[in-house]
Amino acid sequence: MVTSQLLICDFDWSVVDQDTDRWVAEVLSTPIRRKMEDLEQLEKQDKMQWIDIVGQSLKELHEQGVTRGQIEGALEAIPFHPAMKRGLTHLKETKAPATTFFCLSNANEVYISTVLKANGLGDLYDETVTNPAHFDDAGLLHLRRRVDPDGPQHSCKVGCKPNMCKGEELTNFLARRGVEYDRMIYLGDGSNDFCPILRFRSQDIALVRTSRGLERRIREEGEKEGLKCQIKYWEGAWQVEEYFRELSKP
Repeated sequence: MVTSQLLICDFDWSVVDQDTDRWVAEVLSTPIRRKMEDLEQLEKQDKMQWIDIVGQSLKELHEQGVTRGQIEGALEAIPFHPAMKRGLTHLKETKAPATTFFCLSNANEVYISTVLKANGLGDLYDETVTNPAHFDDAGLLHLRRRVDPDGPQHSCKVGCKPNMCKGEELTNFLARRGVEYDRMIYLGDGSNDFCPILRFRSQDIALVRTSRGLERRIREEGEKEGLKCQIKYWEGAWQVEEYFRELSKP
């Protein structure tokens, strides 16, 4: 019988049906969104880091007169499927098994907290690990990498980006908690969600969004890297709600 479980959630294209970094630029400035797209080609060549690109775009938005309120308004309008909200709320309210909620995302603190509060889920997560961000008094949103480029770097061997290794972050979270969960569940979609599920056991479950990077990496690298967990695929939030309701049973 499962009495304790850990739900680990990616955020972009997992909890919400968009990429928060790109969404904010698309809503507020098409030219800046285009520039981000162009700079992403440099990121693919390891000449720039995505979080630095987003930070630069936020400075440019501020220089163009975009306000804190406009950024928050864009985030409040991001697509967040009602079925995802229902599923998360149901699992949160279920006491047996007891579920710990952990957000592990490459978005940032401001984006995640703003979206969750706008959707009545401000207290959803017991802990969030993401890239640090804050507004200053002038309304500029400052963004930093989770892993400081001038400090010690992570030691990922399976391709996590320099700003964060989600696998190491999961390992560190479990060490902080000091809990042996009966079951761990991972809700994700992207290629950087592959590393943490390599830490999963045979009783653990990865809820994988189809037609995205995580599905591809499981197909191409899962056997080679010794992936042990159960894989359940989903395309829409309604399917995640079904999974969550099943996982709410002891």
